[in-house]
Amino acid sequence: MLTQTLKTIPIEHYIYLSSILFAIGVLGVLIRRNAIIIFMSIELMLNAVTLLLAAFSTYRSDAAGQVFVFFIMVVAAAEVAVGLAIIVMIFRNIKSIDINLLNKLKW
Repeated sequence: MLTQTLKTIPIEHYIYLSSILFAIGVLGVLIRRNAIIIFMSIELMLNAVTLLLAAFSTYRSDAAGQVFVFFIMVVAAAEVAVGLAIIVMIFRNIKSIDINLLNKLKW
Protein backbone atom coordinates (compact mmCIF):
# COMPACT_ATOMS: atom_id res chain seq x y z
CA MET A 1 0.00 0.00 0.00
CA LEU A 2 2.77 2.44 0.93
CA THR A 3 4.78 1.66 -2.20
CA GLN A 4 1.72 2.34 -4.35
CA THR A 5 1.30 5.71 -2.64
CA LEU A 6 4.97 6.55 -3.15
CA LYS A 7 4.82 5.56 -6.79
CA THR A 8 1.88 7.87 -7.45
CA ILE A 9 4.03 10.88 -6.57
CA PRO A 10 6.41 11.66 -9.46
CA ILE A 11 10.10 11.03 -8.77
CA GLU A 12 10.86 14.62 -9.77
CA HIS A 13 9.13 15.85 -6.62
CA TYR A 14 11.46 13.76 -4.48
CA ILE A 15 14.45 15.04 -6.43
CA TYR A 16 13.36 18.67 -6.00
CA LEU A 17 12.69 18.25 -2.27
CA SER A 18 15.98 16.46 -1.73
CA SER A 19 17.88 19.11 -3.70
CA ILE A 20 16.30 21.91 -1.67
CA LEU A 21 17.09 20.17 1.63
CA PHE A 22 20.67 19.52 0.54
CA ALA A 23 21.13 23.14 -0.57
CA ILE A 24 19.81 24.41 2.77
CA GLY A 25 22.29 22.11 4.52
CA VAL A 26 25.19 23.36 2.41
CA LEU A 27 24.24 26.96 3.09
CA GLY A 28 24.04 26.21 6.80
CA VAL A 29 27.54 24.76 6.79
CA LEU A 30 29.01 27.63 4.78
CA ILE A 31 27.27 30.58 6.43
CA ARG A 32 26.75 29.72 10.09
CA ARG A 33 29.53 29.83 12.68
CA ASN A 34 27.82 27.93 15.49
CA ALA A 35 29.14 24.37 15.76
CA ILE A 36 25.76 22.89 16.68
CA ILE A 37 24.08 24.55 13.68
CA ILE A 38 26.82 23.19 11.45
CA PHE A 39 26.27 19.65 12.74
CA MET A 40 22.51 20.06 12.22
CA SER A 41 23.18 21.19 8.64
CA ILE A 42 25.33 18.13 8.01
CA GLU A 43 22.51 15.96 9.34
CA LEU A 44 20.09 17.76 7.01
CA MET A 45 22.33 16.94 4.06
CA LEU A 46 22.49 13.28 5.12
CA ASN A 47 18.69 13.19 5.42
CA ALA A 48 18.33 14.66 1.93
CA VAL A 49 20.49 11.88 0.53
CA THR A 50 18.61 9.18 2.43
CA LEU A 51 15.28 10.54 1.18
CA LEU A 52 16.52 10.31 -2.39
CA LEU A 53 17.92 6.80 -1.89
CA ALA A 54 14.65 5.60 -0.37
CA ALA A 55 12.62 7.16 -3.18
CA PHE A 56 14.79 5.62 -5.90
CA SER A 57 14.80 2.21 -4.25
CA THR A 58 11.00 2.32 -3.99
CA TYR A 59 10.60 3.30 -7.63
CA ARG A 60 12.94 0.55 -8.75
CA SER A 61 11.41 -1.98 -6.29
CA ASP A 62 14.89 -2.78 -5.03
CA ALA A 63 15.59 -3.08 -1.31
CA ALA A 64 19.32 -2.36 -1.68
CA GLY A 65 18.76 1.40 -1.45
CA GLN A 66 16.74 1.00 1.72
CA VAL A 67 19.47 -1.12 3.30
CA PHE A 68 21.98 1.57 2.37
CA VAL A 69 19.69 4.14 4.04
CA PHE A 70 19.86 2.08 7.23
CA PHE A 71 23.67 2.18 7.18
CA ILE A 72 23.63 5.94 6.55
CA MET A 73 21.39 6.35 9.61
CA VAL A 74 23.83 4.32 11.73
CA VAL A 75 26.77 6.44 10.55
CA ALA A 76 24.77 9.63 11.19
CA ALA A 77 24.00 8.52 14.74
CA ALA A 78 27.67 7.79 15.38
CA GLU A 79 28.61 11.16 13.86
CA VAL A 80 26.19 12.94 16.17
CA ALA A 81 27.59 11.19 19.23
CA VAL A 82 31.20 11.97 18.35
CA GLY A 83 30.37 15.50 17.20
CA LEU A 84 28.51 16.36 20.37
CA ALA A 85 31.36 14.97 22.47
CA ILE A 86 33.80 17.19 20.57
CA ILE A 87 31.52 20.21 21.02
CA VAL A 88 31.28 19.56 24.77
CA MET A 89 35.07 19.33 25.08
CA ILE A 90 35.52 22.54 23.06
CA PHE A 91 32.95 24.30 25.24
CA ARG A 92 34.78 23.16 28.38
CA ASN A 93 38.07 24.57 27.05
CA ILE A 94 37.06 27.91 25.52
CA LYS A 95 33.56 28.48 27.04
CA SER A 96 31.99 29.01 23.60
CA ILE A 97 30.87 26.94 20.62
CA ASP A 98 31.66 29.62 18.05
CA ILE A 99 34.00 28.08 15.49
CA ASN A 100 35.76 31.41 14.92
CA LEU A 101 37.22 31.06 18.42
CA LEU A 102 38.77 27.69 17.62
CA ASN A 103 42.05 29.31 16.55
CA LYS A 104 42.93 29.27 20.27
CA LEU A 105 43.36 25.51 19.94
CA LYS A 106 46.29 25.93 17.51
CA TRP A 107 49.83 25.34 18.72
